[in-house]
Amino acid sequence: MGDSHADGEAPDNDLPGRHLRLDPAAFIKANMRLVPVPALPEIQLYTAHPGSGLRRLVDPEEDRDDTRKPQPPYWAYAWAGGAVLARYILDHPKIVAGRRVLDLGAGSGLVGIAAAKAGAREVIAAEIDRNGIAAIALNAAANDVTITIMGNDITTGSPPAADLVLAGDVFYGQEVALGVMPFLDRCLAAGIEVLVGDPGRAYLPRSRLRLLAEYKVPDFGDAKDATLKPSGVFRLETEQSLVLAIRPSP
Repeated sequence: MGDSHADGEAPDNDLPGRHLRLDPAAFIKANMRLVPVPALPEIQLYTAHPGSGLRRLVDPEEDRDDTRKPQPPYWAYAWAGGAVLARYILDHPKIVAGRRVLDLGAGSGLVGIAAAKAGAREVIAAEIDRNGIAAIALNAAANDVTITIMGNDITTGSPPAADLVLAGDVFYGQEVALGVMPFLDRCLAAGIEVLVGDPGRAYLPRSRLRLLAEYKVPDFGDAKDATLKPSGVFRLETEQSLVLAIRPSP
């Protein structure tokens, strides 16, 4: 096939007012630092710093369209929910060993990388942000692990083939929580175990969760000298399981 502009028309990037879209992988490698994750020295991530200039990664078309808000760069930092899950997995590798694991809302890929390091048979990272997808690939390579990336919104369909879903920091907003819970319930109905990592955000479904462990890990936005607060690792229970758990003995 020939060039798309062989008929004499200019390519899209040459149109007046059109800006070149930066290559996310090249930008991340050039402008972010590959550093160990606080509380997780076994894992390194490309992490943002004050001079990274992440704003330059915003798609200019999205920035001009009021109906499509640019996605915040969640993937550029380690969040407490992901960090606590990753720490728990590395400390208890039997949880993932030999299993097919889905890292839901993977962001940087931190949780999936921990699962791969701990011996998971297969790791799938689900992330819809194009910049996050690039970051996951780079972070996986930097940690010498293999991760399959799914770039579509899997929460609208049936669960993929998996034995365990790891959901770190997926309850940070009401709209996100309402979208995620039906998918997680479909996972439970399909016999897939679901573990949640969270520092206690507002939309955490506490009545459905059983605490497995707590760790003190830093969260995005915390000052370097801030006192660390406990974040939890939980097992998501089905509503039926909860009914059985509270039913009195005969």
